[in-house]
Amino acid sequence: MKQDMIVILDLGSEENPRLAREIRAMGVYSEIYPHDIAPEELAALPGVRGIILNGGPNRVVDGKEIDAGEHVWKAPVPVLPVDHQGSDPWPAGEEARKAALSHFVFDVCHAEKNWTMENFIADQVERIRRQVGDSRVLLALSGGVDSSVVAALLIKAIGKQLTCVHVNHGLLRKGEPEQVVEVFRNRLDANLIYVDAVDRFLDKLAGVADPEQKRKIIGAEFIRVFEEEARKLSGVRYLAQGTIYPDIIESGTKTVKAVKSHHNVGGLPEDLDFALVEPLKMLFKDEVRACGAALGLPDSMVYRQPFPGPGLGVRCLGAITRDRLEALRESDAILREEFAAAGLAGKVWQYFTVVPDFKSVGVRDGARTFDWPVILRAVNTVDAMTATVEEVPWPVLKRITRRITGEVPGVNRVLYDLTPKPTGTIEFE
Repeated sequence: MKQDMIVILDLGSEENPRLAREIRAMGVYSEIYPHDIAPEELAALPGVRGIILNGGPNRVVDGKEIDAGEHVWKAPVPVLPVDHQGSDPWPAGEEARKAALSHFVFDVCHAEKNWTMENFIADQVERIRRQVGDSRVLLALSGGVDSSVVAALLIKAIGKQLTCVHVNHGLLRKGEPEQVVEVFRNRLDANLIYVDAVDRFLDKLAGVADPEQKRKIIGAEFIRVFEEEARKLSGVRYLAQGTIYPDIIESGTKTVKAVKSHHNVGGLPEDLDFALVEPLKMLFKDEVRACGAALGLPDSMVYRQPFPGPGLGVRCLGAITRDRLEALRESDAILREEFAAAGLAGKVWQYFTVVPDFKSVGVRDGARTFDWPVILRAVNTVDAMTATVEEVPWPVLKRITRRITGEVPGVNRVLYDLTPKPTGTIEFE
């Protein structure tokens, strides 16, 4: 399928993702590559209509200023050098910058607006079928946005050749395991293996209070469960993953330090020997959500909040107990219900409850109680590096407090965390 593309070559700019997103927002596809892209790799890229050499403060590497190769400068398409450390070639101001970028993309490069989610889905379906053939594919389906969209895309492409494994470790939010089964097994007719590993995980976590140790136990046990299920299957040659573009960008380039390693299902035994299928690896997060919506996934799954890998395990502070974990799950459900009713669900980036491992004195029905507090947290952020606290209206906070203290056993107080990041972090553990 024909799709025009503007290539961005990284010459030390920290604005590469933003630039790629702006071009895509214009309806033209864009990808980021290192400054020293090989001639054959550049020549093999389909639909290239122009190249932007995006320089910036990281242009000096090992004492030398990097530049694109001669094959780039002599490419048979327009080449635009941009250097953000000197005089900015984009006119000042956001609108003027976008106008200048639009002029280059459309008037100079003559690119067409053919980057749509429908075209992307059609293209990926074709690529997946070509890559996989008649082999089977395995996917760890958490119910998160990325894995859910990958699952829906693969189901569209190869149907029953995909096997999804959903491991319920007991640390998901209320209703999430049931939603995975309802959407993928019942609605999309997926080949879904549901593993109830609640007791297995919680028994391993019993008495463990250290946050890092909890994370390691949850991660290692997940790998063991997934490995056990994988070994029961035959003919599986591919492992599907929800890798997205920020994962690749954050892995670092020659001019940008790595923020985190490009993830795969880290720690899976090498003798499982799967090739990877990563159909979302060139999409930004908002594009992943748009893809999920176009594939017919429910909004509650597509617009699911960011959720830590260890799930509620890092919000049930200290050693996890089953009764406190249930109080956490129920209070979180109430918070989400009330935020949705108050119109805050789409306004606040992330909101959740935390139940610490201590109790305080309270009164219920005229009698003394000794129960847990529930801490509410609601924050807004652009990049998760800093965060501000949402100013939730008092009537909403009072209603949430009344419901949690009235409906959740073992709770007698509700607290609101007013700490931004820094000095706090978004999560507690």
